[in-house]
Amino acid sequence: MRHIFLAVGLALAASSAAGQAIIKTPSDIEEAAQKLFSNLPSLEPVVRMEGECGADASVNPQVAFCTTRNVLLYRLNAHFGLEEMYELAHVYGHAVQVRHGVADVALREIRKRRDEEEKLRGWVTRQVECIAGFILAEAGAPQVDLRTLFDAEPMTDSHWGRDPLSVGPKVSIGLEVRAEWFDIGQKGYLSACAVGEFGAELLIDALR
Repeated sequence: MRHIFLAVGLALAASSAAGQAIIKTPSDIEEAAQKLFSNLPSLEPVVRMEGECGADASVNPQVAFCTTRNVLLYRLNAHFGLEEMYELAHVYGHAVQVRHGVADVALREIRKRRDEEEKLRGWVTRQVECIAGFILAEAGAPQVDLRTLFDAEPMTDSHWGRDPLSVGPKVSIGLEVRAEWFDIGQKGYLSACAVGEFGAELLIDALR
């Protein structure tokens, strides 16, 4: 199944509207993420998200990170464009945090400070967007402005966590803020992904 998935991704690579930059394939993004950070999940194509790792209709239908199995689920379909490229990099951002200690630090603080949970999760999400931009920069993907890709804030549904994914975190920080932090990451400096109380030290230590 995996070789079919990668072949489809390669066949669907296409020039951007400018005719210069190339839309990356799922395997390109996976390769870039694995090159930067160790112990990341591999891609696992699925025909549909519902039923995988406890996912239901409330889970993102395109991509999700199942921490229980340490796999990044991606729906095998007939299109891979800039929106899907971003979503894939976003969940890799979560995987970097989980596999390299940031998520543990964040969860500890959230459990101690429930009255500040929204703020803390907001910081975590900002860093995820920054990591996503950093990974896409490594992959040589075209720079994109999330505000031109989406009319509304993306990735506010459940898309990572333990089985069942249907109870995974749901966070909203607004499209403008997501675009801002994604752009910071696209500039290629991981140290700039420090936000609030969550520094970039663990991320930098995790770089290969």
